[in-house]
Amino acid sequence: MTTKAWSPAQIVLTLLAAAVSTVFLAPFAWALFTSLKSETEAVEVPPHWLPEDVTGQAWQALFEAGTLTNWFVNSVVVSVCVTAVVLLVGALAGYGFARTEFRGKNLLLGLVMTGLMISPAVLGVPLFTTVQQMGMVDTYWGMILPQCAPAAMVYILYKFFQGLPRELEEAAFIDGAGRWRVFFTIVLPLSRPSLAAVGIFTFIASWNNFLWPYMVTNNPDLMTMPNGIATVMNSYGIQWAQLMAGGLMAGLPLIIVFVFFQRQIVAGVAHTGLAGQ
Repeated sequence: MTTKAWSPAQIVLTLLAAAVSTVFLAPFAWALFTSLKSETEAVEVPPHWLPEDVTGQAWQALFEAGTLTNWFVNSVVVSVCVTAVVLLVGALAGYGFARTEFRGKNLLLGLVMTGLMISPAVLGVPLFTTVQQMGMVDTYWGMILPQCAPAAMVYILYKFFQGLPRELEEAAFIDGAGRWRVFFTIVLPLSRPSLAAVGIFTFIASWNNFLWPYMVTNNPDLMTMPNGIATVMNSYGIQWAQLMAGGLMAGLPLIIVFVFFQRQIVAGVAHTGLAGQ
């Protein structure tokens, strides 16, 4: 069996892909190698990639300096709860806008879409004031609920539901199924690629959210990973090896999510039509 020779175009594209991959992987490799250096070696000038003496001091110090396990659990709890609420609210709202007619629908949809044009940082002060008046500062609810206004996710699911064939739902209505049964037994199973994409995007955004948890909690036991690691760095100065180890620890769940769910991300983007937006 003879192997077909590569065409010049395939060679160029392969080299280009390798170059792009190297650019994206270089920061990860630098962070990993730096986390395995001593603090003295990490700040040497000129810098060098590989550690001369491999050590786990930075990782050990990171675990000893703060309640890393609590921060990790807090990030998981907050991100999972935010994702679940956004999926529920986004699916119900998107389906309602796509399939029901009511007075003021276009106005209400326009109000929801204005959320796409407003930066979350602009809403920080009024949101904090509201959360403070409700007594939810330094609580899980204070970190979770303000992140559950999913204008972008409602739009994604709204566009997907618009593309579903109405004949499937009409056939179910003729057989006597109600709106809720149609939604849960027909619409949601058909929406799994889009729901998976929305869930992954929401989880990543919530996990990486630094500003809001930083504003709403001062309790070290309730801090998320980004806030907790930043607190350790501020307390002990810039320890570059520890900083790289903390960044890798905080980013590890996101890497795992992407590796195992990259097909769902691509399928969700393709099904919602975002690739052409």
